[in-house]
Amino acid sequence: MSFETLRALLQGWAGAGYLPGSLTYGFLVNALLAGLVIGPVLGGLGTLVVTKRLAFFSEAVGHAALTGVAIGILVGEPYTGPYGSLFAYCLLFALLVNFMRNRTGLTSDTLIGVFLSVSLALGASLLLILATRVNIHILENVLFGSVLTVDDRDLTILLVVALGVTALTLPLFNRLLLASFNPALATVRGVPVKAMDYLFILLVAVVTVASVKIIGAILVGALLVIPAAAARVVSTSLRGFFFLSIAFATLSAIAGILLPVELTLPVPSGGAIILASGLLFLGATLSRLALRRTNA
Repeated sequence: MSFETLRALLQGWAGAGYLPGSLTYGFLVNALLAGLVIGPVLGGLGTLVVTKRLAFFSEAVGHAALTGVAIGILVGEPYTGPYGSLFAYCLLFALLVNFMRNRTGLTSDTLIGVFLSVSLALGASLLLILATRVNIHILENVLFGSVLTVDDRDLTILLVVALGVTALTLPLFNRLLLASFNPALATVRGVPVKAMDYLFILLVAVVTVASVKIIGAILVGALLVIPAAAARVVSTSLRGFFFLSIAFATLSAIAGILLPVELTLPVPSGGAIILASGLLFLGATLSRLALRRTNA
């Protein structure tokens, strides 16, 4: 089924009253489809991010996207979607951080801080060069997301990334999880810990870059972390942790896209998605505290 057919189907259901009326608009259907594609992937991968304590890393990759956009525009890519430079720069950023962590013995947060500072300085310098060539305000879409401008090309890239990440992660999820929880035990059991580490870093980088247009470079890391953190608070098993994280991330994406339009709230979609996930985290925390008091 093509995006055009699916879009027409959802618009028809919205027109018939089976879905929110705002979904009669094609651009909002595109936004919803983007959220439904990337939400479950971010939620599932977020469980590994939380387990490995690499929340700062996912934020750093998102911020590095700004520099990737600046490089892309500088070399002639379209400012609406400089995917070549985005993927290339952010993957290089992620691989260098992991390589240096393995070689220098410095902690992850120290190296991430160094690389992020240099990357942001480079990005700021390039943006000054570009100030006379493009409207700098368009970069607000990169920082805070522009899900309502998602087109079929963006959806195709999202779908390819989501399917690729899912195909790689699901068969290796137990190995990735074991390497995160207990690297020594994983090594004894024959799990290639370093290879799993590099694979995880690449997956986070690719998913983060693919999500930038939806959530924004500043906020994309939050959707990797907050739903998984909320799921960790209330789950009682690894299976529950995984599926609750997917559910929370998907629900946050849907709520953040639809509610501002339905309620006419002056909130950017990226910010609304993260606020929705933040409310879920608050609810999960309060329910956990209430349960403890009941059992006490």
